[in-house]
Amino acid sequence: MNREDDNNKTENRGARFVPGTMPPAPIADLLGFSLVSMKYGEVIMEFEAGPQHANPMGTLHGGVLCDLADLSMGAVYATTLVEGESFTTLELKINFLKPFWTGKLNAVARLVKRGKTVGMAECEIFDANESLVAKASSTCMTLKGNRANGR
Repeated sequence: MNREDDNNKTENRGARFVPGTMPPAPIADLLGFSLVSMKYGEVIMEFEAGPQHANPMGTLHGGVLCDLADLSMGAVYATTLVEGESFTTLELKINFLKPFWTGKLNAVARLVKRGKTVGMAECEIFDANESLVAKASSTCMTLKGNRANGR
C-alpha cells in the first residue's frame, strides 16, 4: 500500500486532535510549545527556548528537549487513532546531538509505522539554522475499548 492510499484510508483518523478542536496539552502551555501543523503522519511544533529552560551549565535542559519530542511524537501517533482508541508510550529514546542555549526550535515528528497494536514515531529537533539538535524515537501502544477509557 502506498502513502496516498494510506492517507485516503485514514483521512478521518485523529479528527479529535485537529488544532482548534480541543485544548492544547497542559505541558505545551507550561513550557510554551506551539503547534505549527498537523496532518496524518506528520506534526510540526515550535518552541522558543529561554534562560528559564536552562540546566545548571546554562544550556537548554535535556528534559525540555525530551518533552518537546515526546509531545510531538504523541501528537503524530494521535493522528492515526480512530474513535474509541487512545494510546500510551511504551519506550522513548533521545539523542542530544549538539548544545543549545536560547532561541527557536522546530520539532518535526513523523510516523514510522502504525500496526494494529504497536507503532513507532520519530522526531527531529532543529535550530533556526536547520541544524539537527536532537533526534528521538518512541514506541507506542494503541489502546482500545475499556483500556482507552479516561486517556
